[in-house]
Amino acid sequence: MPEITMPRLSDTMEDGVVSAWLKQVGDKITRGEVLAEIETDKALMELEAYDDGVLEQILAEPGSRVPIGEAIAIVGDGSGSASAPAPKATAPEPAAAEPHTLTAEAASAPKPVASEAPAGRRPKSSPLARRIAEEIGVDLNTVTGTGPGGRITRQDVESAQRPTESAPVEQPKPAARPADTATADYDEIPLTTIQQVSAKRLTESKQQAPHIYLTTAIDVTDLLAFRGQINETLTAAGKTKVSVNDLLVKAAAATLRTDPAVNVSVADGKLLRHHGIHLGIAVATPAGLLVPVIRDADRKSVSEIAAESRDKAERARDRKLRGDEMSGGTFTISNLGMFGVEHFTAVINPPESAILAVGAAQDELRLEGERVIARKILRVTLSADHRAIDGAIAARFLQQFKELLEHPLRIVT
Repeated sequence: MPEITMPRLSDTMEDGVVSAWLKQVGDKITRGEVLAEIETDKALMELEAYDDGVLEQILAEPGSRVPIGEAIAIVGDGSGSASAPAPKATAPEPAAAEPHTLTAEAASAPKPVASEAPAGRRPKSSPLARRIAEEIGVDLNTVTGTGPGGRITRQDVESAQRPTESAPVEQPKPAARPADTATADYDEIPLTTIQQVSAKRLTESKQQAPHIYLTTAIDVTDLLAFRGQINETLTAAGKTKVSVNDLLVKAAAATLRTDPAVNVSVADGKLLRHHGIHLGIAVATPAGLLVPVIRDADRKSVSEIAAESRDKAERARDRKLRGDEMSGGTFTISNLGMFGVEHFTAVINPPESAILAVGAAQDELRLEGERVIARKILRVTLSADHRAIDGAIAARFLQQFKELLEHPLRIVT
């Protein structure tokens, strides 16, 4: 087949955005060679060539969103005889699909389209620059790039548009706008694919799953001391140190193994109790929230969890995680303690039925007999899907989890 189609690169993927082409029209390609970068709902992934040949046509320009199975390029023998129907790709991130508010001019005026250079001779430009050029009607072939290697940047596109702003343009009269929004004193920042998909899925989660929230305060004074002892041993052995979050992941996995009633999900009116304990760790990245999964976390040591979580968190920030490394989770932990947040509630990550929100450990005074002593107190909040987990089950989970953390030796035995 001469067509290169948009592949399914993750279990939740419905379409993908062509982020960049690494080959140009006329280039020879070999099977397995990376042709393009595809942005999915979870990561930036590489698209490999299916066969040997010559890249004869690019049907989906960078920034185009294409449904799974639609053609995005044509590979032939170089004679130009190969052909295929054009893909049903959307224009690069149309403004109407953005969740932010449009100006009255953008909502009422016909949307201009930037002209394109002949195939294979398109000026070098960033995806954001191409998107803005399309929105404001700037021909990239008339823009001089100031970026590395002459690459056209957002600033170049906006600068190219300014001299023509005063020229009369026939368009419908903009509708009246409220005084407080009459001046566009803001920047419109397009949502990434990850942010769009996260917004959709988490909104659905709140609408479909009746959330219940339970909070407990945990004395982690001994846990922090225990962590210090572990890290001294690991440092002497030249191994990766463990974080508080690594201990929390291990404790949560151990609790789920002891009481699997929270390791569940709801599907088609049935309750699915999962055999594997696969813990998702929420990671903030420049492109949005990603959740790498530590598979079989209950069977791994704390040091193994530490090494794997660091590796996956770093690759998540670099958009280098594979789709299978972010799927199949059965329970998620979201920790904002490093930002000084003491307490918060998190939205369940579907199709899971629970997520644990972890705050920062704070110094608090406690009574010990007749003495007042300072202890490190950590608050965690469990968000649970009430269809699958009732209050008693959720409370029991937190009780057992707290017991482990307040007696940390039990976490590793």
